[in-house]
Amino acid sequence: MIAANTNSTDCLISPALIEGKAKIATPLKIGVLASGSGSNFEVIAQAIQKGQLNAEIPVLIYNNPEAKAVARAKKYGIPSILLNHRDCKTREELDTKIVKIFQAHNVEWVVMAGWMRIVTKVLLDAFADKVINIHPSLLPSFPGIRAVEQALAAKVKITGCTVHIARLEVDSGPILMQAAVPVLTDDTPETLHARIQVQEHKIMLGAIALIADRPPI
Repeated sequence: MIAANTNSTDCLISPALIEGKAKIATPLKIGVLASGSGSNFEVIAQAIQKGQLNAEIPVLIYNNPEAKAVARAKKYGIPSILLNHRDCKTREELDTKIVKIFQAHNVEWVVMAGWMRIVTKVLLDAFADKVINIHPSLLPSFPGIRAVEQALAAKVKITGCTVHIARLEVDSGPILMQAAVPVLTDDTPETLHARIQVQEHKIMLGAIALIADRPPI
């Protein structure tokens, strides 16, 4: 009998992570959207600082006044701007403000790193096929909120995380990278999410490396 692999750091990542610096000379300008702790955001910022990603983050936008991502941005000297969604009458109004800020900072790609808002055509049209999202499941399985809880309720043996190009339909669009994580018999939402997050950090960097290494169209 083959023993289950319970070490999330050894789980399958596809396609393989790109290591080292990107080949093109001009750093990719990434605009980041975050709502919470900002752990994925910091992983990106740290990789850039270490020269592992040929990219830069000219600005972070956050919608939650209490988001811990702000402190992480200060740590790396990255400007952060609060756009509280509660101050906007519609999702389109919020996205219009996001687009204006990102365009003012010459952002090329948008990364939703724990952005807990549904994006609209306004943002997706302004950055056509250049908005990426990370989700804690192996899409197309378990889209939407509480993906980890959905996986546990379904009693699946394998779940994971996905980085994909964003589309209007929530958690849909072309997949850039995925990582698989085993579900253990004694898992709780907290323990499973912690192991998934280890892989989220890896595939987020891998997906951005793929983008940054892509020659200009």
